[in-house]
Amino acid sequence: MPGGRLTQQERQQIALGLADGLAYAEIARRLDRPTSTITREVMRNGGPTGYRADLAHRATERRTQRRRQSAPRGTQAPPQAHGRDAEAVRAYEELLTSVFTQSGMPAMMSRVMACLTTTDEGSLTASELVQRLQVSPASISKAVAFLDGQGFIRRERDERRRERYVVDDAVWYESMMASARAIAQVVETARQGAGVLGPGTPAAMRLENIARFLDYVSESTARAAEQARDILHTTAGTGPDGTAEQGSDH
Repeated sequence: MPGGRLTQQERQQIALGLADGLAYAEIARRLDRPTSTITREVMRNGGPTGYRADLAHRATERRTQRRRQSAPRGTQAPPQAHGRDAEAVRAYEELLTSVFTQSGMPAMMSRVMACLTTTDEGSLTASELVQRLQVSPASISKAVAFLDGQGFIRRERDERRRERYVVDDAVWYESMMASARAIAQVVETARQGAGVLGPGTPAAMRLENIARFLDYVSESTARAAEQARDILHTTAGTGPDGTAEQGSDH
């Protein structure tokens, strides 16, 4: 299996494969590359509908140049716990960051979220985030304020009274509930607008339709989060009732 960075010709083959509707696994098989390599390449460069081989190649060259310029001489990547491959972990963090960004999360917030998610402790201080991501304290402060407001992280104090930013299983439940509450607020505002603009008018009817649609989405989101909450407290391979779950090929 070939190693090293993707070539421009390989990127062109990826673009052609995407245009033909091929799955990442099939593209990877044709290039004799790991599927994770193709997934990471596509997601960090516009996604399956926005991927362009020439733009992806230039973007990779720019990232490589920036790393070389910013990396202090004589330093090495910090050792990884549990015998992990440091390069593989770094590449996965980039992939996870890209996925968060593709979902609509701002870039710096995505980097912080990916960094927290891939730590065994599930928590870091502001200074630790600054050191790991090589960004300014102001950037971290802005990112954690956003993530905290969206329910993606929570804050706590450690034994040294330092503020730590925590991401754990329950955070995803809280984030879903925060999303449901935010949608519900839009519903209420849309209905107020329908009253202001006058019942039966085109604008009022538009707002009322928006309100009815989002009301259903909000209730469904909250209900699904409540029903799935027990999954967060079960070990992998078992269902919420403790019974074994069957594996999936997807």
